[in-house]
This record gives sequence, C-alpha cells and structure tokens, in this order.
Amino acid sequence: MTRPLPPDFASKDHIGDALASSRFAVPGMRCAGCIGKLETGLAAVPGVAAARVNFTLKQVLLSHDPALAAPALIKAIANLGFEATAIGDALGGEVREARGLVKALAVAGFAAMNIMLLSVSVWSGAGGLTRDLFHWLSALIALPTVAYAGQPFFRSAWRALKAGHTNMDVPISIGVTLATALSLFETITHGDHAYFDSAVMLLFFLLAGRWLDAVMRTRARDGVSALLKHMASGALVVAEDGTSQWLKAADLRPGMTMLVASGERLAADGLILDGRSHFDQSLITGEAMPVTVGPGGRVLAGTLNSGDAVTVAVTAAGADTSIADIARLMQDAAQGRSRYVRIADRAARLYAPAVHALALLSFIGWMAAGAGWHESLLIAVAVLIITCPCALGLAVPAAQIVATGALMRVGVLVKDGSALERLAEADCAVFDKTGTLTLGKPEPLNLDGLSPAAASIALALAQCSRHPLAEALRLGLTSAGVVPAHVTQISETPGEGLSGEWQGLAVRLGRPATATTADMATALGIGSGPEQLIRFADPLRPDAAATLARLAGMGLPASILSGDRAAPVAAVGAMLGIPAEGGLDPAAKLARIQALAAHGRRVLMVGDGLNDGPALAAGHVSMAPGSAADASQNAADVVFLGTSLANVATSLAVAKATQAIVRQNFALAIAYNAIAVPLAIMGLVTPLIAALAMSGSSIIVVANALRLKGAAR
Repeated sequence: MTRPLPPDFASKDHIGDALASSRFAVPGMRCAGCIGKLETGLAAVPGVAAARVNFTLKQVLLSHDPALAAPALIKAIANLGFEATAIGDALGGEVREARGLVKALAVAGFAAMNIMLLSVSVWSGAGGLTRDLFHWLSALIALPTVAYAGQPFFRSAWRALKAGHTNMDVPISIGVTLATALSLFETITHGDHAYFDSAVMLLFFLLAGRWLDAVMRTRARDGVSALLKHMASGALVVAEDGTSQWLKAADLRPGMTMLVASGERLAADGLILDGRSHFDQSLITGEAMPVTVGPGGRVLAGTLNSGDAVTVAVTAAGADTSIADIARLMQDAAQGRSRYVRIADRAARLYAPAVHALALLSFIGWMAAGAGWHESLLIAVAVLIITCPCALGLAVPAAQIVATGALMRVGVLVKDGSALERLAEADCAVFDKTGTLTLGKPEPLNLDGLSPAAASIALALAQCSRHPLAEALRLGLTSAGVVPAHVTQISETPGEGLSGEWQGLAVRLGRPATATTADMATALGIGSGPEQLIRFADPLRPDAAATLARLAGMGLPASILSGDRAAPVAAVGAMLGIPAEGGLDPAAKLARIQALAAHGRRVLMVGDGLNDGPALAAGHVSMAPGSAADASQNAADVVFLGTSLANVATSLAVAKATQAIVRQNFALAIAYNAIAVPLAIMGLVTPLIAALAMSGSSIIVVANALRLKGAAR
C-alpha cells in the first residue's frame, strides 16, 4: 500500500491535482510571534492555500498555485519582513549564517574584553587627556565592532521596519545604536562617561544566544539525516525478461521487482513474491529478534535481510517508505515541541517594550521639565543601561550552564538549555523496553543444564557465527570456562543456524523447532538425540526498578511503550510493576504520546531505537542512552552514558533544582530593577553608576547559579 507523499519531503512537488508545495528556509524567525505572522500573512497571499512553519528547522512550507514561482513566494515572505532562501540552497545559507555568527561573536568578545580593560582605568579615576585618550581608544575598537557584529540584528530590524512590522531585533538595534552614538558624542565633547563597553557586551551576549540557536537547529536537522542514512543506496531490479540492473533508491518506483540478497538492506517497501527469509526489523519496530516473512508478506525499507535471497515487489519507494514516514513524523513532532516558549522568551516579550517605553518617557518627562536634551538623553540612556537585560538574560543560561556541567560530570549530556525547563515540568515518564529498560544484549539462562560435551559443542558452533544469540552464547560459555570441542565441516545457513560434525555425529545450533513465539531461544542438536533448548533473556538495567521508584517519588509515574512483541513487554512490565504495551510501530507510539499530551500530560520519553525517534521528538522532553541509534540521540534532548538508568532520575532532580535557582535569579533581577529603575528615572543615577550596578546584578545572578555545581552528586 503506497502512502501519499509527505509534504515535508517535497521541495517543489504537486499535492493532489491543483496545488504545489514549496519549502523555504527563513533563518530570521526569532520568536513564537514570527510563526503567527508568517502563517497568517502568507495564507492571505493570493494563490497560497496554506502556510505551515517549522520553527525548529527555521523553514516554512507553502501549499500554493503551481503558477506561483519561487521568486514570487520569496518576495511575499520578504514583504512580511523575513529573508527567505529556496530549500535547495538552504544548507549553504545556514552554514554561512552559522559561520557569520561565530565570526561576529569572536569579534564582539575580543572587543568587549579590551574595552572593559580601558574602562577600568576611567572608573578608577583617570581624568583629563588620559580619560579622553581611553575614550577614543574605546571608540576606535567599538565603532567597527558594533558596525560588524551588530549586522545580524540591524538587517533583521531594517527588514521588519521596511515591511511595516516590528520584531525583537528592533529594540535591540535602537538600544545598541543609541548607546554607541551617545558614547561617541561624550567622547567628542570631552564628557566624563562613555558606554562603549555596555553596547559591545550586550552584542556579545545576544550573538551567543543566536549562535546557540543555530547549533540547535543543525542538531534537529541532523536527527532526520541520521535516520535516512539507514536507507539502502539502491537495489537490483529484475525486468520481466529476466535481465537485471542496479538502480538508485531515488529511481525505484512502485510495481518494480527487486532482488534482495542475504545481508542486504531493503531500499524500498514491498511484498515478497518469491522466497522466505528472516528480517531484522529493529530499525523500524524495535523488535529484538529477526522476523520470518514469506510470500505475500510485507517488508520495509531500511530493514536487513538476514536470511536467504528474496524477490520483492516494490509498493512504496523514496519519500513514501516507512522509514521516510518516521523521519516526517520526527519533523512534525519536533515542530510541536518547538512552539514551547522558554521562560526567558516569556519575560522578554514584556521586558524589552517596557524598558524602551520607560526610557522614552524619562526623556520626554525631563525635556518637559526643562532639563535640556543632553541631560534628558543621559537620563534615558542611564535607564536603558541600568535596566539592561543582562541580569535577566543571565538568569536562565547561567543556571543552565552550571547544571549541564554538573550533569556532564556524571555522564549526562544536555543538548538544549530549554530541556532542563521542560524536564522539570514533566509529570509522567514513558520508557521503551529493549535497550532502554533492558540492556539490549541477550544473556543465556540455562547453561547449567548442558552436559560438558554439549557445552563444548555449542561453543565450537557459536564462535563461528556473529548472530546476536550466538555471540551471547559464546560469551556466556567462555566466561564459564568452557573449552570448544573439535567440530569440523562447520557451515552456516542464514536464518536457520550452524551445522557441523563431531565424532562422526551431525550437530547443529540454530532455530528451535519446539520454542514458542514468545521465546528468545536457540537449540542444540547432537546426532539423532532430542534438541536441547537454550533460552535467553534481555536483562533489565541493574537499577531499573530503583530508578522507576525514585521517579514515582518525584511525581512521575512510568509506563512502557515498545515495538517489541507483546509477551516479553508484558513480562518486563509485570517485573517492574508498571503498565506495559508492546507491538507498537513508530506511528502508534507517537499517537500514544500525543494522546497523553492532549489530556494535559507532559511526557518524559526515554527510548533508544530508530523507531523511537518520532516519540522522542513528540515528548515534552526526551532522553536516550548513549548506546542509542544516532537518529534517536539526535532527536533526544538529553543523552545518558553507561548502563545505569539512575541518571534519568538524577537529571530530573537537577532540572527541578535548576528551575528553583532560575526563579530565585529572576526574583533577584526584578528586585534590583524595582530599586534601580526609579532612581535612574529620577536622575539620581549616572550612566557610570548604572553600568556598575548592572554588572553587580549580573555577578549576583551568576554567583547564585554556581550553587548548582554539586546538584548531580
């Protein structure tokens, strides 16, 4: 059964009979307000049926009349105040943007350090020609720095104003420009104070935030890219006359017939026409053991044929395959999480307009009182500086940096600062089974039941295979001190097992004839005697039960959602005393997470398989073990290393402690502003004192955040 083409994988493809779909990179999106502005504004453009923004990837998807060409759509986006790039050119544009931000950040940082050194001399009492010299040196450093490092903000603000809109870069540009211009005026007129250090330092902090945003966007894109790398590059296609040719995956079409050899990954979804084999579907379903599929059975792109060669009729290729659907689900799910508004963003929505309004009112009020424009402007600048959002801006990142450092020391990697906010808000936990609650490595259970001769024969056969069960058996027998027997003529039949000869008897190790479908087992046969069943289990992580109990104590009840078979999933759930559901494909897992979210739950999703990618992206927050697939690690917000599950609970405890510190930092910053702002408005604070007070408030916030250094112990 073929699927409709997912729009997120089309750059210029027709949807239905009337509409086309185009995607554009819009790196200028900075806040949640940009989403509504773009979606509403573009939907109103004649010929555009719908617009959807992916804020995580900084992209906009348009469904439109095919007659509308890309330049016209780019112009429509530009009319809303945003620069857009055709998605085919987006990667190069994002790379250039990231490099530009790094260069601007380096310039601003270097300049800020040097200007601060010069300012120390002025603050220490330098006067006359010495003070003027230091001011001019600061100006020579600051003016080109502001002109260069401020470009990302100036360009964005200009585009918004030209389009008749405002964005968060407008007040930033006004504040930086005004502080720089007044500082230059003070320098020219031999004034006592200049504020180049404040303007450049503010640029440095803002550029650091923009660069981190670009890094997060790259990681979001890499998660999908890592998943799609598991697609086979192509397939051997067999024509009706028996001839064959190798075609790239992009050239495969439904109705074609492909020959899939043993050990080859499928390049497309399909139905088996001829042959029977075993397929490792853990990539898609999380199923730990290979699945046997015969004629008429469905096989999926990205899965590994671990048995005999089969002939497959292609039913879905390219963007229509199951693995492409998982990638699309990851993008869509991440979009829901990307609309999360961070605490700092929420504060900034009110803070920036309020600050500039206060500065403007201060200027107007003092002018009306007859103070003159110079004194009025000094007071307005003092208000701007003393209320500079450095303390508020540091309240969140300072705490998060210290917390992530503490977690890193115990083997937990936090990829996104907002993850700690979302982790602290989680109220339920959902775990995958295989590789998450369990180690994902089978271990033999009943080796004591084998005779010494049988154990030696089993080891001789097992060491000749790289099947997961054979490898587990080899490790178990070797650690028990077993020595391999002398078995000759050993051969392996993919999907069936190994066979050989021992002391004139035929011996085999492989697929059992008597195990139930719930068993993870292999069978040893010696001569004509009955087969000896060797059972395996995927052991729980050592501290799984204790971790779940600790999470429950912190208000996070846990459950299991797994793509593995229902019987072993239910068994693990019973052992841990939590609800468990198995046999779920990626879409079903995603649906369960979305259903919980629809009921107001904030889900912590913990998983390791590629099939967990959409669920990880959809969770309010997500974690993955270090042994997880690349795509899962990229989709997750937090990665924990080692075999211990305890760091899941530790991360939650640190996240809650971090939020407590953040709230304290906000309280300190607000208290500082409540005292300092009225004094500045009344003209009782000079810009120099304002700069010192601003720095002092930032130091207090950072010092409070340092209390988190030992939070992960």
